[in-house]
Amino acid sequence: IRCWSNIPFITVPLSRAHGKSFAHRSELKHAKRIVVKLGSAVVTRGDECGLALGRLASIVEQVSMLQNQGREMMIVTSGAVAFGKQRLRHEILLSQSVRQALHSGQSQLKDMAIPVLEARACAAAGQSGLMALYEAMFTQYSICAAQILVTNLDFHDEQKRRNLNGTLHELLRMNIVPIINTNDAVVPPPEPNSDLQGVNVISVKDNDSLAARLAVEMKTDLLIVLSDVEGLFDSPPGSDDAKLIDIFYPGDQQSVTFGTKSRVGMGGMEAKVKAALWALQGGTSVVIANGTHPKISGHVITDIVEGKKVGTFFSEVKPAGPTVEQQAEMARAGGRTLAALQPEQRAEIIYRLADLLTDQREEILLANKKDLEEAENKGRLALPLLKRLSLSTSKLNSLAIGLRQIAASSQDSVGRVIRRTRIAKDLDLEQVTVPIGVLLVIFESRPDCLPQVSALAIASGNGLLLKGGKEAAHSNQILHRLTQEALCIHGVRDAVQLVNTREEVEDLCRLDKLIDLIIPRGSSQLVRNIQKAAKGIPVMGHSEGICHVYVDTDASVEKVTRIIRDSKCEYPAACNALETLLIHRDLLRTPLFDQIIDMLRVEQVKIHAGPKFASYLTFSPSEVKSLRTEYGDLECCIEVVDSVQEAIEHIHKYGSSHTDVIITENEKTAEFFLQHVDSACVFWNASTRFSDGYRFGLGAEVGISTSRIHARGPVGIEGLLTTKWLLRGDNHVVSDFSEHGSMKYLHESLPLPQRNAS
Repeated sequence: IRCWSNIPFITVPLSRAHGKSFAHRSELKHAKRIVVKLGSAVVTRGDECGLALGRLASIVEQVSMLQNQGREMMIVTSGAVAFGKQRLRHEILLSQSVRQALHSGQSQLKDMAIPVLEARACAAAGQSGLMALYEAMFTQYSICAAQILVTNLDFHDEQKRRNLNGTLHELLRMNIVPIINTNDAVVPPPEPNSDLQGVNVISVKDNDSLAARLAVEMKTDLLIVLSDVEGLFDSPPGSDDAKLIDIFYPGDQQSVTFGTKSRVGMGGMEAKVKAALWALQGGTSVVIANGTHPKISGHVITDIVEGKKVGTFFSEVKPAGPTVEQQAEMARAGGRTLAALQPEQRAEIIYRLADLLTDQREEILLANKKDLEEAENKGRLALPLLKRLSLSTSKLNSLAIGLRQIAASSQDSVGRVIRRTRIAKDLDLEQVTVPIGVLLVIFESRPDCLPQVSALAIASGNGLLLKGGKEAAHSNQILHRLTQEALCIHGVRDAVQLVNTREEVEDLCRLDKLIDLIIPRGSSQLVRNIQKAAKGIPVMGHSEGICHVYVDTDASVEKVTRIIRDSKCEYPAACNALETLLIHRDLLRTPLFDQIIDMLRVEQVKIHAGPKFASYLTFSPSEVKSLRTEYGDLECCIEVVDSVQEAIEHIHKYGSSHTDVIITENEKTAEFFLQHVDSACVFWNASTRFSDGYRFGLGAEVGISTSRIHARGPVGIEGLLTTKWLLRGDNHVVSDFSEHGSMKYLHESLPLPQRNAS
């Protein structure tokens, strides 16, 4: 009986009607009954003699965890032959060494030859030891395991099939993990031409076919086949053009070239695919993945069940659109075409997009209204995020103005010469700006981000992948359609792609061969998750916006309340909003301090007292839990410092290197603060809210970077460019510049070409 799990920490229903496989990876978390097939290469050591105990222990731990979650786990295992081979070799060596020691002495022991061992004998010697090992490992997790040995004949005899089925169901009912293996000690050779004659016939000639047959017989939800390769490739793994196939569909066999079989065991990849397709046809979902890789084998099974992009997933449902990998390749090709356009043509695309934002205003706002209504009905967004989700006529007008600024300032961004050097006579070197490549921008609850980022990518000649939050799905769809409409005027529609598939953010962050830079736009938690998940791809951004305003003893009364109010209250959800207010100790119990507190109360800002500030008060506000808090709402921390130096030290210790401000009329103090605060943006007598690409005159920004490499602060077009070197020579070779060569290095700096005045 399939039912909800009785384990309290499982939050998804583990039930579904069997008969149809899962269509998407994200549905695998609902799998109740799972078969894990362990190939010979997974279970055995590299020398094929003995078991890979560390790997096996990790697999048992994962299976136990899933079993304890209320799932029904079964294992189809190899390894008896290898374990038996190890035991028999040991016995043979021991007996030979005794005989030779008696007759020849120790000197000839190293010359002993080990005879070739027959596989059936090895299996007979290894079965009991293999099962004892499994039992010992599962006992550590309070789980009982039971051994079942089968042959092909057991599936052809109806009575034996019923017996096997009944035994397995009874074991699962008692929360026991069945360990199934072919009885290699007596197994006959497979019958010729009996394989895959129909949905009810598959020869059990290796553990791949055994696992498939068992999965269908037991109406299993998921079959996980672990091997020594990452999954299914479109050509033999290791060849130059081999690409891992994420999803494999029936009928795709013609696009695949199979390599040789596994280093050990009976079945190669072709046998695995045949078995997987047979199981899929019987209603069981299948994933083929690597169970030997040291970096992933410790969580490969649980990752698959969680729906992560691991190995090759077999599905009967083809998606309507391209895969995310195909979208990335389309963005790469489109970006290169975009970069090859004239600057005026790229500007025309952005001007057209700006016009569409105002011309199609009603349609955009209607789509945004749907998103807002759905978010409010589901109650899944906090008020600050709802504000970010909302679009208005004034927001669209501001967007259009910003886009026109980008178009006007982008005329000479790509291909600009930034350095010229004469290396030698007739040998000139240039450093020129070029696009980074393919950008992946992940954003939450901010549909206005889509046209901004698209315009910056177009201006800089980059291909772009956009992954928006599902809460803004309707808004993102219309804005992306308008972006592609603008791109069409110069035939580069594919340069900007919106990812609509079910890919998790973590899976996108693994596409290191397709994506060159990730830019997260959203909560600090989102940014941290992406920084953690990114595999070999640089991440540009900041995880937190803990911005400080320091009020100095020489601060102007008129400026203080205006700057603090604007920094905190104008848009408290922004990453450049004030979070910690630092006040010089001498200002406590002064009229200026009272004005600050009164203003914050009028604006309904909740105050949290820092430890030092709380010590000065008899009745203080709630003491802050952490001085490293980004509130993102009408809340802030107030702390007291003794000097500008202490303010700087506090910012360096508790800040996030985003934006920090000093309010003072003392120019010397201000300059000291500006020079010594190590943040991306440091201001004097100005609101933290000026830390913005639009307000800096960049037109827009893809985000604010607090990193110290490449780009820092609000990132506009310049931050989306890198450089390449162009060397123009005339039959030059390095040997001419040797000690006895005919040429000398000049290394003369040459004037740069005039920039486009427009």
